[in-house]
Amino acid sequence: MTTSRVLYLFSSAAPPVFDVAKVIDDAQARGFDVCLGLTPTAARWLGDQCGELERLTGHPVRAEYKLPGEPDVWPKADVIVVAPATFNTMNAWALGITRDFVVGVAAEGIGKGIPLVAMPCVNAAYVQHRQFERSVTELREMGVEVLYGQGGFVPNQPGQGKPNEYPWHLALDAAERMAE
Repeated sequence: MTTSRVLYLFSSAAPPVFDVAKVIDDAQARGFDVCLGLTPTAARWLGDQCGELERLTGHPVRAEYKLPGEPDVWPKADVIVVAPATFNTMNAWALGITRDFVVGVAAEGIGKGIPLVAMPCVNAAYVQHRQFERSVTELREMGVEVLYGQGGFVPNQPGQGKPNEYPWHLALDAAERMAE
């Protein structure tokens, strides 16, 4: 299959991020040219793997904003997937707090009309915080497809996460639909 659609895959520091190489393989098999962006903590978690991830994607792995005047090193996105999206990433994005590169690009993507998919990875204690549901609602109202609840990510109790069961395929299925 030829790759013609560009997927920005943005990941936060949650245990499913350790499967990102398999997700990239799956996305490429679906015809995506993948550019991987990480939050600073996710970049630290995957630090020793970033070289291999760059070889896999053919693009630099990014976790920081470029300096003014530096050229863009990625092609333009056809779709952006933010997964796993932590409590912090979901709330910062909904509130427009763009300190991190991936949150900033995702926030800008709303204004640019780039199709966006978010799939949280939070435990059941975090979702009790009122801001989380507000953030999910706010992102949905801005046109982001948030895969949360029935048919998306369902939180586990704290300490009982199942990172191997994170439904990555749902995020890639949504990206495929949205990039057509």
